[in-house]
Amino acid sequence: MSGRPGAGVRMSGVRVLEAGPRALLVELASGEDAEAFHAELLRRRAAGELPSVREIVPGARTVLLDGVEDRTLAGRLRSWSVPPPARGSGEAVEIRVVYDGPDLADVAEAWAVAVDEVPRIHARTEFRVAFCGFAPGFGYLTGLPGHLSVPRRSTPRTRVPAGALALAGPYTGVYPRESPGGWQLIGRMVGPADLWDPAREPAALLGPGARVRFVPMGVCG
Repeated sequence: MSGRPGAGVRMSGVRVLEAGPRALLVELASGEDAEAFHAELLRRRAAGELPSVREIVPGARTVLLDGVEDRTLAGRLRSWSVPPPARGSGEAVEIRVVYDGPDLADVAEAWAVAVDEVPRIHARTEFRVAFCGFAPGFGYLTGLPGHLSVPRRSTPRTRVPAGALALAGPYTGVYPRESPGGWQLIGRMVGPADLWDPAREPAALLGPGARVRFVPMGVCG
């Protein structure tokens, strides 16, 4: 997607598919387009333009709308002009971490840097939650440059502890609970932050669009 900040632009490659009797799945060309489209949907719903839409759920390159009663909406979505996603708005969520994960050396090799450079690079990056999934409270965070993308482990672990800080592809994530997983582990969360609390509103600490910073409390070695 291109265009000056704040200017609406026509997205290319938008596909709108029916996903049940009252749901639409919008497929976008990129993660940035999906983020921008999600933000525009939220804005228009808040303005009263989408009164029947109950849920708007972003994915890596999709946005799901549930509760669609207007059957003409699918056609209108394809013709929308959407501004680029707003950046730098809202207070950043700070998560304290110790960079002592077992895959630091593998990530350093993939990045072609020294092991102690991995925490420095990661901690100085501001992240943004692109979408949520995998487990309640798990946010897929973007922000690292494309050349720092890392592959998943060839053999997933059967047990990844809650709070593990991990990388896979272009994403950073923190495991909200113990589970199997194939991401590269570079550290662990410390302190009172609770990624998922059903008694809280919203239950997820890291919702789509949230800014996130990792505060190092220690590093390997």
